[in-house]
Amino acid sequence: MTEANGVNPDKDLNAENLPGSRGDQGEPIRVQRGMFGANNGGDTSGYGGLVRPVRLPGPASRPYGGWFDEVADELEGALEEQSLVPENAIEKTVVDRDELTFHIAREHLPRVARTLRDDPALRFELCTGVSGVHFPGDKGRELHAVYHLRSITHNRLIRLEVSVPDSDPHLPSIVDVYPTNDWHEREAYDFFGLIFDGHPALTRIMMPDDWQGFPQRKDYPLGGIPVEYKGAQIPAPDQRRSYS
Repeated sequence: MTEANGVNPDKDLNAENLPGSRGDQGEPIRVQRGMFGANNGGDTSGYGGLVRPVRLPGPASRPYGGWFDEVADELEGALEEQSLVPENAIEKTVVDRDELTFHIAREHLPRVARTLRDDPALRFELCTGVSGVHFPGDKGRELHAVYHLRSITHNRLIRLEVSVPDSDPHLPSIVDVYPTNDWHEREAYDFFGLIFDGHPALTRIMMPDDWQGFPQRKDYPLGGIPVEYKGAQIPAPDQRRSYS
C-alpha cells in the first residue's frame, strides 16, 4: 500500500511502522550481512544477500518531550550543586523509542546514581539490575553496562548506560547505592567480563571459578557436544554453522 504522498511505508527506513530501523540516524558500528551476520557461508536463513548498517541511537536534542526534560533539568541542576559540570558526567542523552537513557562517564557513575536516588524531585529509589552488552564493532567502548532505574514516587523509568573498552573493562560498583545490584553485577562479571571495582565479593555465580572466557560475549565460540537422535548424529552447534 502506498500513502498519499507516494511513499511506501514498507520501504521508508524512517517510517514509524518500522521500529527496528533507525534509517540514517545514529552511530554506525558495523555492517551486517545476512540475517544473523554469518561471514563464512553459514547463513541458512535465506537472507544471505541482505546488507544493512547496524547503528546505535545518537544523542537527542531538546526538547526531549514529556517529563524527560524535567528529569534531565533536575539531574543537571543537582550535579551542578555538587560542583560537577553536567557535561563531564553525562556523555550524551538519548531518547529512542520513547525511552530516556543517560550515557554516564564511568568515573561519575556512583555520584550520578546517588543523586538520582536521593534528590526529592528525582527519587529513583529502585534499580532493577544491570545488564551487560557486547558490541565488538563499537571500538574503544565494546562493553556496555545498562542500568534500569525506577521511581516509585513519580512512576517513571529511565536507563543509565556506561561504556568501557574491552582492554580496560573496569567501572565502579554501585552496590552501596543500590544493594539489589549485588548479584546482577556478579552475573555481568561472570558472563561479560565487566569488572565492578568496589564490589564486596565479585565472583562467578554461574560458571566454574576457573572457567576461561565470558560466554555471553558475541565473539565467544558456541561450543557444544554432538547429540545422537534416532540413530542420526547431530554435530555440535559450533560445527553446524557459524554466526560470527
